[in-house]
Amino acid sequence: MSGAKVKEIEELIKIVSKLPGLGPKSAQRIVLKLINNREEIIKPLTKTLVEVYKNVVRCNICGNLKSSSSNCVCSNKKYDQICVVENLADMFVIQNTGIYNGSYHILGGTLPAFEGQKSGNGLLIDSLINRIEKNEIKEVILATSASIEGETTAHYISDSLKNKKVKITRLAKGVPVGGSIEHLDDGTLFSAFKNRSSMAKD
Repeated sequence: MSGAKVKEIEELIKIVSKLPGLGPKSAQRIVLKLINNREEIIKPLTKTLVEVYKNVVRCNICGNLKSSSSNCVCSNKKYDQICVVENLADMFVIQNTGIYNGSYHILGGTLPAFEGQKSGNGLLIDSLINRIEKNEIKEVILATSASIEGETTAHYISDSLKNKKVKITRLAKGVPVGGSIEHLDDGTLFSAFKNRSSMAKD
């Protein structure tokens, strides 16, 4: 006779298995670890998750995460460079290399390959333009992926900034075609940043 399944545990396994890189078996091991460490892990984890759910929001200016009770880092420091990325994971990867210490702008995705010239498609592009004007930015580094959508997004932003007095650069082509920033190794990313090229304005 097989052991009876516990509804709550099965539901938790389903939720955990939705996390990146985790399947049902890995999720099951994690859940069992949690169950066996109720006081040390589950209790503080539950409290922290509730706090994150209630208080952590996306900044509508730069796209970064911030506490709802405080100002975002983009309003607290002076900067003359902005690195534009598609998502938070890309920003974290670049930060971990230590090659760039300036400000970031997280778009929240990319533009569709065949619709990019029509509108910003809900991405934080207008706010990027506003930041450039307000902070007298000297360089905008476009660190979008080498996919068709990433290239479309980079060219749309470049076109949107063609009348602004700002240098626009793109990561070097060491980034493989179709590759995302999130999955690059440090060496490739370092080289791509160091050898970034200017996007000429027509």
